[in-house]
Amino acid sequence: MTMWGTIATWRMAHDGVVDASRQLAAGGTAGDAVEALIKRVEAYEYYKSVGYGGLPNEEGEVEMDAAFMDGDTFAQGAVAGIHNVLHAVSVARALSHEHYNSFRVGAGATKYAQLQGFEMVNMLTPRAKKLWQQRLAAMRASDLSPYDGHDTVGAVTLAGNGSMATATSTSGLFMKKAGRVGDSPLSGSGFYVDSAVGGAAATGLGEDLMKGCLSYEIVRQMAAGKTPQEAADQAVYSFAETLQARYGKCGEFSLVAMNNRGEWGVATNVEFTFSVATADAAPQILIAHPAADHQTRIEPITQEWLDAYERRIKAPID
Repeated sequence: MTMWGTIATWRMAHDGVVDASRQLAAGGTAGDAVEALIKRVEAYEYYKSVGYGGLPNEEGEVEMDAAFMDGDTFAQGAVAGIHNVLHAVSVARALSHEHYNSFRVGAGATKYAQLQGFEMVNMLTPRAKKLWQQRLAAMRASDLSPYDGHDTVGAVTLAGNGSMATATSTSGLFMKKAGRVGDSPLSGSGFYVDSAVGGAAATGLGEDLMKGCLSYEIVRQMAAGKTPQEAADQAVYSFAETLQARYGKCGEFSLVAMNNRGEWGVATNVEFTFSVATADAAPQILIAHPAADHQTRIEPITQEWLDAYERRIKAPID
């Protein structure tokens, strides 16, 4: 049987994983599948940390970061601080075809998207604006930290012909300073893939994730012979401990990985959901828990959890 697979961060990626799995099962390319997966998340207004409906920076502007990488050629494209583009991942993929100027930021990235005919929309939805206004009011009323939420959608795909790809997309840290960029568009930190080995993608606090280049580290360890699960556990837990000891603090880390045989792994230092599908297993949502023995514990999600999740993300905002 032809082997294919895809894995992506968070429950929000599941519908995209279903779309990608159908494409891959039908012989689609890894690049097309990972782009379709990310676009499904970007377009859904109830996901507060990615794309349309994503939460804004402190000035009320939605600044998005995204990246795409081809595991066959190592071609990469990325955008950071892009505005008013429905599918930042598609802009990143288009840039991956450029040898020069393949990582564009701010006004330059937005202008490129406009000139290339990408769909432009106001990415600040009424719902997201209300959440932003509530956070401003809460900050004025108390000593509440402005920062909340940094859930990137990151995915890896393996096509039946052995090609692999990875992509990420995020609106970044809620209430971030204008121009702030996290790990998501940075090669080796937010993502990395090599079709001869495998790929990885990250989500969590970008300022700390980029200190360890964990996506590349997982791929490096897989190349040295570790399974995706062994590589993920080793990279995440060891660096989290090192960072805590030497920097004095460590944010949230969660990474997903898949090798070129369709085997996958996940490691995290917080409770973390993800979605995965392979030629051997239908798309499923799983939940990962950090473990004291540095071996991530993974179990199926419950219907009760799923129902509570749907209620939470769609709850009315006063």
